[in-house]
Amino acid sequence: MIPTVAIDGVPHPLPPGLSVLDVREDAEWMAGHIADAVHIPLAELPARTSEVPEGQVLVVCKVGGRSAQATMYLGQQGHDVVNLDGGMLDWEAAGREMVSETGAPPMVV
Repeated sequence: MIPTVAIDGVPHPLPPGLSVLDVREDAEWMAGHIADAVHIPLAELPARTSEVPEGQVLVVCKVGGRSAQATMYLGQQGHDVVNLDGGMLDWEAAGREMVSETGAPPMVV
């Protein structure tokens, strides 16, 4: 079973010691992401697991499918991970803060 949390179960603001891992593709990341998140696209994750933060990690993608795969994989590697069900779409819908790398207002694409 994949550890999963809905947006209403994620503290706001995020508590110290909880990191965010975003496994979306580069274009998705550029358009809008959670501030201070670590970005490792899902396809690159096996080669970059050393970059996953220590401690508890909230794993996000657009809707929760790719992050569920990443959560399962990282859990098998011994990481303390939880999948955000509903992903960045639910994060955005809940009015949670995002930043972009494009200069435009952040959005989920």
